[in-house]
Amino acid sequence: MLERFVACTLIECALETGRTHQIRVHMKHIGHPLFNDFEYGGDKIIYGTVYGKYKQFIENCFQLMPHHTLHAYAIGFDHPNGTYFQLEADMPDNFKELLERWERYTEGRLG
Repeated sequence: MLERFVACTLIECALETGRTHQIRVHMKHIGHPLFNDFEYGGDKIIYGTVYGKYKQFIENCFQLMPHHTLHAYAIGFDHPNGTYFQLEADMPDNFKELLERWERYTEGRLG
């Protein structure tokens, strides 16, 4: 766990295999699907009220992030020629904005 917000928790995961949907399936299994992951139930309000300002805040966040909130900042693999390759990517701007909104909401400054 990296940071806990009112609406969600930011976590870091390290994969043991490259299995498709590994993180998404495991998070759904423990009752915490990825935010806005329609395939695994993260596109619904699971905790908290479904009315008022909280609902509007979450719906606005769904619009900002129209896909699941999973980002691989680094991926590495061994090439058949023996060279190790690692690719890195910064977090997309809409993901950064989403985290900022959750932080403001958690601090009581509403999204």
